Amino acid sequence: MPSNDVRILIQAAIPTAVVGAVAVAVGAAVEGGNGAIGAVIGTLLVILLMGAGLYVLQWVAKSVPHLFQAMGLMLYMTQILLIFVFIALFKDTTLFHPKVFALSLLVSTLTWVAAQARATMKAKTFYVDPEPATAGNAAEKKESAERPS
Repeated sequence: MPSNDVRILIQAAIPTAVVGAVAVAVGAAVEGGNGAIGAVIGTLLVILLMGAGLYVLQWVAKSVPHLFQAMGLMLYMTQILLIFVFIALFKDTTLFHPKVFALSLLVSTLTWVAAQARATMKAKTFYVDPEPATAGNAAEKKESAERPS
């Protein structure tokens, strides 16, 4: 993963983890241990799914760029589906408090999206790959400039 992509990943994960820590504290204060566990699970689920999604999306952008937009849409649908599957599997659990889990999941997701958008805007990524200036390219450009059209 190139350093620019790692920077975006870190700049999205750290604020999400901070918001998750606040959610754990609030969940523990409001609902006790089950609330804290729910907030931890919600935050970790967001960080794992969104982090893996960002990694896969950056890999697709480098290897098959013509599929980037379609893959992004498919990836977000897959993430939502995985969250729904997780919720369906644990809907009747007593391991964690479901409302605290849901709220921490929502707040963590919104934080991740906002932080990733901010990091991407600040990244100054090239829209096109600049052509390297080599001796062969310079000679070809000079030759084509001297030829009359």
